[in-house]
Amino acid sequence: MSAADPTPPSVLIVEGDPWVRDMLREMLLSVRCDARLQVCADGSQAINALSSKPDLIIAARELPSGDGLDLLRKVRAQGEKSALPFILLSERSDPASVKETLRFHPTEYLSKPLNFDKLRKRLEVLLLHAGEEVSCPIPALLPGVKLKDYLEQRRATADGGPLFTDVQQAIKRALNPQGLNLKVLEEEVRDDPQITAVLIAAANSAALHRDAPVQTLLQALNKLGSTQSMNLILGMTLKRSARLSDPLLTQHATRYWNLSLHTAEYARSLARMLDLEQERCYCAGLLHSLGDLAVLRSLQEWRLAGGELDEGQVQQSLGEFGAAFGSALRTRWRLPLSLRELIAAIYQLGGGVYSREILAMNLAGQLARLPADQGLEKVADSKTARLLKVSLPELSRLRKVENPEGKPAEPEPAPDSDLP
Repeated sequence: MSAADPTPPSVLIVEGDPWVRDMLREMLLSVRCDARLQVCADGSQAINALSSKPDLIIAARELPSGDGLDLLRKVRAQGEKSALPFILLSERSDPASVKETLRFHPTEYLSKPLNFDKLRKRLEVLLLHAGEEVSCPIPALLPGVKLKDYLEQRRATADGGPLFTDVQQAIKRALNPQGLNLKVLEEEVRDDPQITAVLIAAANSAALHRDAPVQTLLQALNKLGSTQSMNLILGMTLKRSARLSDPLLTQHATRYWNLSLHTAEYARSLARMLDLEQERCYCAGLLHSLGDLAVLRSLQEWRLAGGELDEGQVQQSLGEFGAAFGSALRTRWRLPLSLRELIAAIYQLGGGVYSREILAMNLAGQLARLPADQGLEKVADSKTARLLKVSLPELSRLRKVENPEGKPAEPEPAPDSDLP
């Protein structure tokens, strides 16, 4: 393969973990946005994909239904493809495993968790001339496509919500001479719904899910480790519309983010008062508006592709698709069912017997949505407060602590009725 070749390179990515697979895809496209990608989840798919004659292969050694080393061995056995660039990724860094691999001359052998910068620099050498940049225009919308149809399509593939954290600064503050301090990193990114959701989902992926489900950000960071956590967070910044730039959409996103933060803080305070698991309740409160945020991010994609958008369309899209996007994301990302149940409780109580955590989340949702100029009597008299035996004076103290400036609460979004 030559970087001077005007034909966009064809790249085969083979990785079993969906989150690492997605990160590799985004990194590669950030280096060479016009690359033609073929992505496989296991070794048998990869063997079949060799018939497409890729220009570069990036493959994990540890794969479902196969071994990346077998794939490398097969490629090197093919005469005309013996020099094909092949980057092998492996969880094994012991001398014996490395020596076994080097016999087949991989272009690069990288151990996991991946060195993000080293991989990127290697891709730049393989795919670009020195100083060369490849720009790719955003594909225009198909003629006649309607916003509703566009969102219906995006519901199954949306990347989630926008980022609110300055990721580079967060990582910089968490780095010290000994490495990345996960506790500091957790404090830096804990208020970002997208980062929290992605890391919890990644920590519960099949590759890592061997124990009890991960349900908090700190648990996820500890399960993933410093390098993998940092790679996943940095990988989120590579995606288009990772941050909202449209003022209209930014205004709505800030409103939902504030609502999420208020709900999370109320949930944690109630959990503390009732001797419940505080961080799990906080995470559930933070994630409950992720569907609305995902809609707003998709609306920016719509506008970037040439679609028109006004305030009425934004409001209508949020009302029609916020719940559906949230439910689809939580299911596709396989967030733990118990965490999804807490999120669902913020909107409404289902039937049956309620746990104290479920009731606490429902009460947190009521408090967060309550306008500042409205009294707490109705909330204190609600079924939820009565079951929890939380009195009007206790609610008043909570409200004073969590909303000391008397700012009005955000309007209640459309019920997320199809949760969890």
